[in-house]
Amino acid sequence: MEDNKADKFDSISDVHRLFGLPKPLHPLISLIDNADNQIDVSKLPHTGVLNFYKISYRPKFSGKMRYGQGYYDFDEGGLLFASPNQVIGSYEQGGEHSGYTLLVHPDFLWNYPLAKKIKQYGFFSYSANEALHLSDKEKATIHSIFNLIEEEFNSRIDDFSQDVIISQIELLLNCCNRFYKRQFITRKAVSNDLLVKLEEILDEFFNNEKA
Repeated sequence: MEDNKADKFDSISDVHRLFGLPKPLHPLISLIDNADNQIDVSKLPHTGVLNFYKISYRPKFSGKMRYGQGYYDFDEGGLLFASPNQVIGSYEQGGEHSGYTLLVHPDFLWNYPLAKKIKQYGFFSYSANEALHLSDKEKATIHSIFNLIEEEFNSRIDDFSQDVIISQIELLLNCCNRFYKRQFITRKAVSNDLLVKLEEILDEFFNNEKA
């Protein structure tokens, strides 16, 4: 029964408090450099539900993570994606915890085209049960984009900051989409997971405005 109980994280500040991190610079978005902050994954709840998007990059990480009713293959590190209200669990095994974690609340994207477009990226779905594994060249690209986001965070906040950061997030997602296509060009993931079918039914329901 305990395994079925998920802790709910309504705000990004909740995550920062859990790990003893300083308050986020912005209430709706946070970029955590795991190498600098030495995140203790033992503090992670067995199962959790986030109220925001999560993009995690781990260059060297082995093991699996609970994702919906199945497990997310995180062997050899890579990029992991989760969208609001998805059920995710803690890691079964450990590894090097360097890399970045980007947390984005949907309200940060409000009134931007990306608010709708982000739902079209397939890697935010339960049907993606394998981390995005990157070549050395792709890692360099991802690192450079995270560095751009981090630099914008640490620079002077002005009227253009949100526009710039959202553009950088969209660039990150477009690159990830390209890399995923490359990863699965010769093999397509097949899943009969109940939650995958439920997601498809709900998407069709709302897209046809039957609600």
